[in-house]
Parts: sequence; structure tokens; C-alpha cells
Amino acid sequence: MKLNEVKPAPGAIRKGKRVGRGNASGQGGTAGRGHKGAQARSGASKRKSFEGGQMRMVRRIPKFGFTNLFRTEYHPINVGLLEQRYENGETVDTASLVAHGLMSKKYDYVKLLDTGTLTKKLSVTVDSISKTAREKIEAVGGSVTIEHLNERQKRARSKAALETAGASE
Repeated sequence: MKLNEVKPAPGAIRKGKRVGRGNASGQGGTAGRGHKGAQARSGASKRKSFEGGQMRMVRRIPKFGFTNLFRTEYHPINVGLLEQRYENGETVDTASLVAHGLMSKKYDYVKLLDTGTLTKKLSVTVDSISKTAREKIEAVGGSVTIEHLNERQKRARSKAALETAGASE
């Protein structure tokens, strides 16, 4: 079979209905749009939430609370994942988490949570950590450092690290 031999299935292609071509056609006069009203006019369309003029659902239901635009969103990482992906004695920080495929954005804030078990001694540097996760890491002889950097500071540090790596080569 060649590309020029491909044809639609029989009956798949139909000509469009010719409306407004006289009363004898059955679709003359109002052309199937009815008499007057918004939908009879050209260019008319209803918004998604339109309910025929009734107060729409999104305005009827009560609203409460608020969204903090300046909230800090953390990327959760479980201790069990560190056990799977890291070797004994390795350093865990944002850059290494990206390198090990546990994060996609290197400037995200990281919070370490305690789900899973840990038997390897790791040196961990994160933005936030749960109390039980800290206890698990310190119980096996690892160390925990909390980093208090915003996104701009993380970018600057990352850029400086790249420049020093480039200068040393």
C-alpha cells in the first residue's frame, strides 16, 4: 500500500448540509437556528459554565480560605529512595538528587521524609527535614545540614560551582 492509495472508509466523508437555501430544502427560513435569541445570531457562542441565565454553579457555591501566593512548595523525598539510589558514604544534596533522577528541577526546595528504612551512612544537605527522618539518618551515623537558601541564592551558587569547575579544567 502506498500513501497515494490511502482512502477514507466508504461513507466516512459526507457533504455538509446546505442551510438557508429556500423553504423547499427543509432548512430554509431560519436555517435550523429557530426564531430570534442569541443562538440565532451569527458569531454566537455560550461560555462553558452558561446555565441559561440561571446563576451559574461557580457563583452559587460558597468560597472560603485563600491561596498564599508566596508559599514555599517542597519536593518530598523519602529516606527509602536514598537507600535505593545512593551508596554508603555519599553526599546527598539538590544537585545529586537531580543527577540520581529523584528530582527534575535543581532549584526546587527539598524536604526529606521518613518513609522507608535507611542502613547507609549519608551526608545530607536539604532545605527541610522531618524529625523522624533526621533521627533515622543520625542513627546510622550520617549527618544532616539544613540549607536556608532561596531560589536566587541556589542559582548563584550553582553558577559559581560551574565556573570554578570550568576554571579548574
